Amino acid sequence: MARRERVVRMSVELPLWRALTGYRVGTAVYAVLLAAFAREKFERPWVAAAYLGFLVVWTLATLPKVRSAAACTKRFLGADLVVALAGILVTPLADLDSQTFDGPTLPSIWTAGSVLAFALKGGWRWAAFASTFVAVANIIQRGDPSRDTFHNVLLVWVASIAIGYVVEVARASERTLARALEIEAATRERERLARDIHDSVLQVLAMVQRRGTAIGGEAAELGRLAGEQEVALRTLVSSGLTPPTRVSENAAEGAVVRTVEVDDDPPGEEADRDLRALLAPHAGSRTSFAEPGAPVLLPAAQARELAAAVSAALDNVRVHAGPDARAWILVEDEPDEVIVTVRDDGPGIPEGRLAQAEGEGRLGVALSIRGRLRDLGGTAELISVPGQGCEVELKVPRAPRVSRGKAGSAR
Repeated sequence: MARRERVVRMSVELPLWRALTGYRVGTAVYAVLLAAFAREKFERPWVAAAYLGFLVVWTLATLPKVRSAAACTKRFLGADLVVALAGILVTPLADLDSQTFDGPTLPSIWTAGSVLAFALKGGWRWAAFASTFVAVANIIQRGDPSRDTFHNVLLVWVASIAIGYVVEVARASERTLARALEIEAATRERERLARDIHDSVLQVLAMVQRRGTAIGGEAAELGRLAGEQEVALRTLVSSGLTPPTRVSENAAEGAVVRTVEVDDDPPGEEADRDLRALLAPHAGSRTSFAEPGAPVLLPAAQARELAAAVSAALDNVRVHAGPDARAWILVEDEPDEVIVTVRDDGPGIPEGRLAQAEGEGRLGVALSIRGRLRDLGGTAELISVPGQGCEVELKVPRAPRVSRGKAGSAR
């Protein structure tokens, strides 16, 4: 089944920019309505009308600038702050009593939107810079500022700095998350490649080494070279490097980027597969196969991965238990999971051997079996008693959406 990659963008910062866009529009409308209801008190109403008309046009024209951190440039922030400060300082020209009474300025709470844009763009330091200018402008506009004036100025200053700090923490968290996702994706891809290599190339190299040593002569030299390449390849597989990060590029746009695998084929293109058909070829003179009397249907990709894990378990039987060892495959079809058990009558696995093999780069159990089952959301349990053989139990949960009939009993 063909697969492709899709990029999923996630960000906790983008909703803040959308909220700022709505805030600027809403507060511009609020400033106009506030002035309209109090138009009788203006000694020069044309000054208020001219400024508020410009404020509405400026707000609507600059909506694309507050769409994201990348679109919000330093030049725009500077101009936007000038518009806010000009509105505060021009208020006494329209309302001569504004310095006597603690009434609202012409831009009113729209000014806070300009300060918040600084906070979202550059963090708490930028917010402190912009809110300081707004505070000075308000104090100058009042002439003889009251306690309420200082209270309002301090409130804007503290709130903008707090929001800027939260934005900085959110960006740092996004960078950490992006790095973690990259490491996870790289690790899963390396494990998938290691499984494929173990199931094909490494098995062939090991076989060439054994046959060459047995034949002797020039074949022995070929077997020695194959053994060296096997060791080198196992080392490379077990110590692969994580690709370079691209977090810095994505962080500049305020988003975490995650690459996910999706099916390239349309839904339903590949039907469920009968697991029995995939496992039946393993049956032979020294391998017994017991399965339910009804089809064991699984999604095709899931069935193939489970069959590959069974194949890897049987390869281990042939390699480590000897050519005379017998193996048994048992398939159990339960309502909520499928269980496949592979058992042999070999000498078993000595205690600590699996950890030692993993350290040597022999990842048959770790990747080809346990890794596959982990990717399927299942489990792989290995039980071994020295001298009494080994048993591998593979469990794969069924998807909740799949309706099943009653499973047959194992023969």
